This record gives sequence, C-alpha cells and structure tokens, in this order.
Amino acid sequence: MRIEKRQPMGKAAPNLVDYEQARGSFSWKEAEKELDGLPGGRGLNLAHEALGRHVAAGHGAQGAIIWRGKKGERVEITYAELDAQSNRFANVLAALGIEPGDRVYSLAGRIPELYTCALGTLKHRAVFCPLFSAFGPEPIAQRLNLGEARVLFTTERLYKRRMADIRERIPSLEHIIVVAESKKPSLPDGTLGYASAMAEASAAYEIADTEPETPALLHFTSGTTGTPKGAYHVHQAVLTHYVTGKLALDLHPGDIYWCTADPGWVTGTSYGISAPLTNRVTMVIDEAEFDPKRWYQILEEERVEIWYTAPTAIRMLMKAGSELPQSKDLSALRFMASVGEPLNPQAVVWGQETFGKPFHDNWWQTETGGIMIANYASMDVKPGSMGKPVPGVTAGIVREGQDGRLHEVDDPSKDGELALRPGWPSMFRGYWNNEKRYNACFRDGWYLSGDLARRDEEGYYWFVGRADDVIKSAGHLIGPFEVESVMMKHPAVAEAGVIGKPDPVAGTIIKAFVSLHPGHEWSEELQKELLGFGRKNLGTAAPREIDWVESLPKTRSGKIMRRLLKARELGLPEGDTSTLEGAEH
Repeated sequence: MRIEKRQPMGKAAPNLVDYEQARGSFSWKEAEKELDGLPGGRGLNLAHEALGRHVAAGHGAQGAIIWRGKKGERVEITYAELDAQSNRFANVLAALGIEPGDRVYSLAGRIPELYTCALGTLKHRAVFCPLFSAFGPEPIAQRLNLGEARVLFTTERLYKRRMADIRERIPSLEHIIVVAESKKPSLPDGTLGYASAMAEASAAYEIADTEPETPALLHFTSGTTGTPKGAYHVHQAVLTHYVTGKLALDLHPGDIYWCTADPGWVTGTSYGISAPLTNRVTMVIDEAEFDPKRWYQILEEERVEIWYTAPTAIRMLMKAGSELPQSKDLSALRFMASVGEPLNPQAVVWGQETFGKPFHDNWWQTETGGIMIANYASMDVKPGSMGKPVPGVTAGIVREGQDGRLHEVDDPSKDGELALRPGWPSMFRGYWNNEKRYNACFRDGWYLSGDLARRDEEGYYWFVGRADDVIKSAGHLIGPFEVESVMMKHPAVAEAGVIGKPDPVAGTIIKAFVSLHPGHEWSEELQKELLGFGRKNLGTAAPREIDWVESLPKTRSGKIMRRLLKARELGLPEGDTSTLEGAEH
C-alpha cells in the first residue's frame, strides 16, 4: 500500500521538494553555513544556535515556548526571555565552580525551568544529562554514578521521593539545585533553591569559545547485559538537529510545533529542544501525562502545525476512537510524525482517515543523535516503512560474507543489519568511560545499529527486529539485565529473567520470571508485592507481569536464555537449545 503525496498544504511548501535532487547536492559543510557560529568565529555552541543568534537577528519577541501546566496554567516564553533565563542559569553554574565538561543532570518533569537548565548548561559548556522523572531510585543512582554527576537539577517533590535516600551513595554529587513547588517550600538541607540562585545571577553571559567537538549531551541507553551505556554527543550535533528538523520534520520559522517526548529521553532533547529552537519555531510543552481529550484540546487551541509523537501514544489515541478528533478543529495540522519504535501500518492509515494526512515514521537511535531515515512531507508514504535516509546520511543493509567482512545486501527480499557510514555531525563520540564498548559498534567502515532491516527496490527501509535482547516498551529502550538486577534485591527472589511481551497498546510490556529463595513460597500476595517493589525501584522500567518458575533456563556458562523464556511464553519454537544447562547431546 502507498499513500500518494499531495500538493503542499498550509502556509509553506515542503523544505524538501525533490528527494533525489536533495541527496545528490547535499553537503554538511554547506549546510553549516545556515548556522551562525559564535561571534568572531569562536566555534559552534548548541545553545547559541538555539537562542542567541535569533535574538541578535531581531526575533527575540517571538514565542519560544508555550507551556501548558497540568493544573490549567498557560505560560508563553519568548526567545529573548529564554535566552536571558538560560544566561542566568549559566552564571549559577559558574558561581558554583562548575567547569566545562562537568556533568549537570536534570531530574524533573516538563516544567519551564528544565529547559532553562538544559540551555544554560550548554552555554556554560558543561554536559547536560537528562533523566526521566519516572525513574526509580536505583536507575537514578546508577546513572548519576556512571557519569560522575557534579550537579543535579530537580524539584522539591522528586528530591524527597527519589533522591533523599540515595544521595549519600553518589560521592561525586556536590550540588543539588531544587525548584520549589509548594507555597511554603522547605528546601532539604544541603540544597540550593533555584529561585534565589537565579535572582542573584546576572542575565548577561558571554559563551566562551566552543570547539565543535566539545562534549554537550550525555544520554543513557540500556544494553542486553551489564550497566546502561552513556552515549555522549558534541556541540556539532546541533547541525544534524537543525537539518533534520528542517528536512525530516519540515519545520519552518514561526511554526507551532509539539514534540510530546520528555527531555529525559533523547527525542525530547534533540527534537524537543535543539531542532525546534534552531529552526526558530514556537514549541508547545505539556506538563501533564497522556490524555486523549487533553491532547486534542491542545492541538486545537494552540493551532499546532507540526506534531511529533510516539507509536504507543498513537495506538492509545486509536483505541480512544475517531469521534473526539473529528469534533475538533485540527485544520492547522500540516505534518505528523512518529518515532520511538516501528509504527504499524494500521496507525499510518488511521492517521490518513482521521486527520486527512498520514503519520510519517522515522528511524534513529540514541547513538545516532538525530533522525537518520525518514518519510518526508513531499514523498509517498508506504505504511510500515521507516522511509529513506536523510540527505547527508549513507545507510546500508549488511551481512558478513565468506571473507569475514561486511558486505551490502542488494536483494530486496533479504534482510540484514542496518548500518550507517560514520561521519554525520550528531554521531555519538563514545560511551562514557567505555571505549571498548564504543569501538565494538564500528566494523569495516560501518556503524552497526543492532537493528535488522531490509531495503526494497525503491530504496525504502523496513524494520525487521532487534538483533539482541533489548526491550523497547512504550518507546523506551530497557535492558533486561538492569531490571533483573533490581528484582533480585527483593529478599524472596533468587533469580530473575526478563523478556518483552507483545501488547496491543504499549507494543511491548516487560514480563519477569522469578525463582525463589528457600523458605519462600509463591502466592498471589507475593506476586503483588513484587510488582509493587518493581514499580518503586524501577519506575517505568518495572515489570507489568511477574510469574514464578522453579528454575530459569541458562547456558552452561550461567547466562539466562531469555530467548527461550520468550519462546515458551509465546508458544514459539524453542530453536537451538544445545547450550542449555542440563541439555543432553
């Protein structure tokens, strides 16, 4: 099935009109000329490209943020105001003695102060490390220690619920900046009040020389074994954010744009801060959690033109029905896009039927830092396809040949690993303090994504599946090992094995299998207790289902065979079990 392209709607023609022509003529060097760089040729700073250059060009009065609070508040923040506030935060960091390269973490919901923190940190050339506010204490402590955090920006409520009990376990953490939420705040001992610190700071700040390779962002992503990986990106990543926002999301200056992702995840930073602001759009930010009625109300009231969301949210909207959106005036919507996991064809078609336009899926990863493959505004959409590579990005499907080297697969009927030629500006520059793990991602001139895919005869790419055990639930990558390790902290649990189980709404949910220590018996009460233990310590990474098994299937070396757990749960063929502990030959 194919959804044919239509004549451009709205106030502007698509930024990318002819895909093949754009690919043939594109160069990153030429694209960089559309950015200003720091005055006097002093380098490239992400926050300057997002704010300072627009203010200097006379656009300071334009809205940068429209914030919708969960209690009905609505706040507009201009580019000039956001520039001044982020200057203040940069000065707060300077007063604390924070040096370029130091890690500044955030643990907060979608409040305006979070965006000030992010941009101020980048102006000061410290490394911004966002955490998802629904994380439990254990994942938070692990990530803070891995990145050797010096500063944590958080809120009064989240400090008490997430940080109070683990603070002493993070020796590198010197400063905690707290946003008060109550009318009579009682700031915890040893913390710094955000409001008072900002009031004392100057609104003037000159960004120091920033080499394009200066570290800027640190995002944690989970693997199948071991600890989470901290992928870091440099200030030059802003070029990919700008270009892909323009070409893949079709952002035009002055657009009203809503990216529903939380900055705790890479999408909410790359496309919830950097891409929209560098393209000088007005961002809608909703503090509240997902609610179909509220979402459609925001789309209508704010006259949203570009909407970037996740497949899980789209499926939940589909479940809520089409009557609600059809009762709203959503005529301002010009372009809708999706990211986080493969978007099923039914959701693309539902978008066409409900809104008169399809959702445009795209593909990228934490490690790529920005969109690599996309469906474009001027290009036909094949429901279920992730689209074609962004101009300036070379992708391929590779398999190992008989010579032991990787070779591209030209046959559209065969899949292989999705790979990219290194060199795009937002490519991650390393895993924090783990060079060996980073180097393993590159082979024979390719970056290996770990995703299996195929490329059809027209050059469209199609996702097949992950090449490893990582669970993608509701758009979030979750490592089984991390979940298993926390569940085993419960006194009743001897071992735990975690899989992803298909779910009609979330796409995949986390299911855990546990074996018990002697003296403990499986019961409905224990099952409920373990579910609550998981929610308390893991937040959104917690298992939604937990079952008991007498023993977990393992290899002779002791590795849990999650593949076998999943096959048994879903009634699939068990495949090769020759390495299974206790297997007979």
